[in-house]
Amino acid sequence: MFPVDQIRNDFPILQRKVNGKPLVYFDNAATSQTPQQVIDVIVDYYTNYNANIHRGVHTLSQEATDKYEQARIILQKHFNARNPYEMIFTSGTTHSINMVASGFSKLLQKEDEVIVSALEHHSNIVPWQMLCEKTGALLKVIPMNDEGALKMDVYENLLSEKTKLVFCNHISNALGTINPIKEIIEKAHNVGAAVLIDGAQSVPHMKIDFQELDVDFYVASAHKVCGPTGIGFLYGKQEWLEKLPPYQGGGEMIETVTFEKTTYAGLPHKFEAGTPDICGGIAFGAAIDYVNKIDIDAIANYEQELLEYGTEKLQEIHGLRIFGTSNKTSVISFNVNDIHPYDIGSILDKLGIAVRTGHHCAQPIMDFYNIPGTVRASFAFYNTKEEIDILVEGLKRAISMLS
Repeated sequence: MFPVDQIRNDFPILQRKVNGKPLVYFDNAATSQTPQQVIDVIVDYYTNYNANIHRGVHTLSQEATDKYEQARIILQKHFNARNPYEMIFTSGTTHSINMVASGFSKLLQKEDEVIVSALEHHSNIVPWQMLCEKTGALLKVIPMNDEGALKMDVYENLLSEKTKLVFCNHISNALGTINPIKEIIEKAHNVGAAVLIDGAQSVPHMKIDFQELDVDFYVASAHKVCGPTGIGFLYGKQEWLEKLPPYQGGGEMIETVTFEKTTYAGLPHKFEAGTPDICGGIAFGAAIDYVNKIDIDAIANYEQELLEYGTEKLQEIHGLRIFGTSNKTSVISFNVNDIHPYDIGSILDKLGIAVRTGHHCAQPIMDFYNIPGTVRASFAFYNTKEEIDILVEGLKRAISMLS
């Protein structure tokens, strides 16, 4: 049996009350909560060895450098990257995507083609639009169906020798749809295109193997997987990272500097200009260690239980429609009749229930369904079926007040 009660004790915030009610936190797709084990690592850093890294000969600098680079190795092993230096620390998923988009602005030519999916977060749409405006490349879109799944037959027809890049999220943040990224990658490689996968929503829920996927770029953020905000990673195959120019200039990313010419450092430092979020990187490693101690497969199985239970209970509510019914993870995005999702979310908050409302930075999905947004309940491994029951009762109360 999954030890959810024991796990909940690791999360101090789950003990608080909101508006006089015990907190029910169902906004995990936006940001997960942080266990005491990771909080302790953050406190330990600032208490005992706060120093800049890679530059100092003194003890604190060496200790901080060792911890930071050890976190990089933790990420490398967890995701099965070939080399630690293929794991670039960034400020998060959006930063990582923009780094790749900036690099490819030097590689794309007019009338080259790039492909994105209809299920993308704005952060995996806007940078590619900007890239196409700069280069004259053409942006094409893999459409979706009513179930919230991609039309893979159309994707295959979109691919050609002109396709240079394909971008897709592993899991839709708005619907929870799990995309067939292995197939997407294989088909893209068949025409010589590179692939970037946005893993912000997949990293918390499943085991991911970069070598098995043969993915060119993969990006994610720590705050979705029990870590702090402001830190994430860009994984890139060595051959691609060496092709891309640096994203920023500054300290750390250089080998030599004169006023006549600068030569750049090797990987990963070429892409890590300036003083990084040292504590964040170390805490990211601690968060990955934490979920691995629980076991990521056990987490996935338990969250699937929550998804099935929540789906069954919510579907009993008259007038409730769930958006995204394809193969998915523990996200339920829904509306009730013609009640605005914001109004439902506001009442639920008064009952201590935290959900996300709106278009979830995925406005094209909402336009597809011709709705202003949805109520999104996203579950994590520290949530319970009893909390889902509280959500259902809260929804019934909100509906009675708003109907």
